[in-house]
Amino acid sequence: MKAVFKFIGFIAVGVSILYFVYVNQAAGYEAECACKGGCEFNNLLDKITNDFKGANFFWLLMICLAFMLSNISRALRWNQLIEPLGYKPKTFNSFFATMVGYMINLALPRAGEIAKPAMLTKYEKIPIEKLVGTIVIDRVFDVMMLLIITGITFLTQFNYLYDFLFGVDKPSAECIEAIDNSSSFPWIGVFKALILLGIIFSFLLFIKWKTIKKTPIAQKIIALILSFFAGMKTVFKLKNPFMFFVHTVLIWTMYYLMMYICFFAYAPTSGLSPMAALLAFTFGTFGMVIPSPGGMGTYQIAVTAALVVYGVAEADAFAFSNIIFFTITLFCNIAFGLLAYILLPLYNKGYEPKLPETHG
Repeated sequence: MKAVFKFIGFIAVGVSILYFVYVNQAAGYEAECACKGGCEFNNLLDKITNDFKGANFFWLLMICLAFMLSNISRALRWNQLIEPLGYKPKTFNSFFATMVGYMINLALPRAGEIAKPAMLTKYEKIPIEKLVGTIVIDRVFDVMMLLIITGITFLTQFNYLYDFLFGVDKPSAECIEAIDNSSSFPWIGVFKALILLGIIFSFLLFIKWKTIKKTPIAQKIIALILSFFAGMKTVFKLKNPFMFFVHTVLIWTMYYLMMYICFFAYAPTSGLSPMAALLAFTFGTFGMVIPSPGGMGTYQIAVTAALVVYGVAEADAFAFSNIIFFTITLFCNIAFGLLAYILLPLYNKGYEPKLPETHG
């Protein structure tokens, strides 16, 4: 019952956030339509539904293909971490367990990090306590890649963000006053508030470091940094550390391509540059990190904000964010996760894993 209540509460949070974002976007869309004397669609929901139906299905399939390739690479990378423990799991078992883990994460935050090794333990007979250590290293390198990508994004796209925030060469728009006075989400205000909070936080961190470093959150961050260095040492002891880093880059390249590919599926974003996709990808990834079901609501906020920076109309940006979110959630995570869960027992029928030899 406790797990059920957690699941219900978790879903309720995600739906509430998404509903709040939708209400704000719908109000802005109605204000824009009233100012222009009408729009093609009566309300934002009709527009999103029509845009989803009109999206290029081929490119949506390519998103799923990139997702699958990333997880094959993730499974191969995971096997590299498991091999020094004396076990050699089947690649498909690691792949299927990864897919199930993603699906479980939609139900409860980070529950997939336990479900993933638990599934592999069931079919490969590897002690779960040994697998947990490999998951930690796996996630440490994901954090490292996210930080690297974030740094690259802001170094290369700083001018766009600056122009958007402070109005340099900002294009004019019809009915801008009416739209600004509507309930449309205040992107510029939010960006400026985040920048101000970042400056204040950095200042407090500098002058109060001795006190802050003793707090539980700071201790966790320090532990994560220490885990990163420990993970680096572990990786360099692998048989082929070069391939570990190759898989790491491939995983995150596929994640990025999922965003860029989706641009071609939707007319209002089809002309955007690869660098615009980089900003949308970075923002969206942070939206996914926030604990709601797969980033429901928070992902839409983040991706919409990134596209607004590049001049995409809010209604179109919001529609795009839902197209890519539900493509990944429904067709990639849920559909393939369920398929993996069904295939695991069939694939392992009669399979007896080879356990490491013991001496003494």
